[in-house]
Amino acid sequence: MSRRARILVVDDEAHLAAGISENLEAEGYAADVAHDGAEGLDKIRAKAYDLVLLDVMMPKLNGLEVCEAIRRDGLQTPVLFLTVKSDPADRIRGLEAGGDDYLAKPFHLKELLLRVGAILRRSDWYNRDDASVSFTGNEIDFKTYQARAWDGSEHSLTHKEAMILKVLSEHAGEIVPREDILDKVWGYEVFPSTRTIDNFIVRLRKRFERNPEAPAHFHTVRGVGYRFTLEPEETA
Repeated sequence: MSRRARILVVDDEAHLAAGISENLEAEGYAADVAHDGAEGLDKIRAKAYDLVLLDVMMPKLNGLEVCEAIRRDGLQTPVLFLTVKSDPADRIRGLEAGGDDYLAKPFHLKELLLRVGAILRRSDWYNRDDASVSFTGNEIDFKTYQARAWDGSEHSLTHKEAMILKVLSEHAGEIVPREDILDKVWGYEVFPSTRTIDNFIVRLRKRFERNPEAPAHFHTVRGVGYRFTLEPEETA
């Protein structure tokens, strides 16, 4: 990014929030701090941030509630959850709430900074180049995350759904391995299992395929990944 990325740290542990903020500033970022979920939500709504570091267990509003609230508002600011909960079910819940990554406490500062950098690079890539894609009555706006499907229905995509669609549309007609999609959308340092991408593809098919059971656009290449086509294509 050409300007200093703006990052909000939301954590009720004041010393930890201050320490993270100081290290982010030392790395060249502009950092703000909030000490509970309600204060964090107010700041996110009042100021444009490039990334939010969001503790899960907080007073007033927990991190999941804050993330769900900003997604309902239509804000797609990337969110990195920080939490003492490291159970896989908690990680899944965080991603389903609209989070982009999940880091368990205690963590190494270097790992946090690596993840921050990776998220910002992916966000920078996403906001460049093509702003939309259209295929057989489906229209997706990558800037607003809004989509209109072939049947006239309208959808608000999650950040991850939109990013996956952008990766596939940039390589229309090509076979894209699951690992390449996960690397582009999550980053090799942090991505979940390849099954995760399969679940996202199922959701995209349900929204944009006339017959999700016999997809014309989102094709599975068994053992490898996916191939996206703009023109309808019959499957065997």
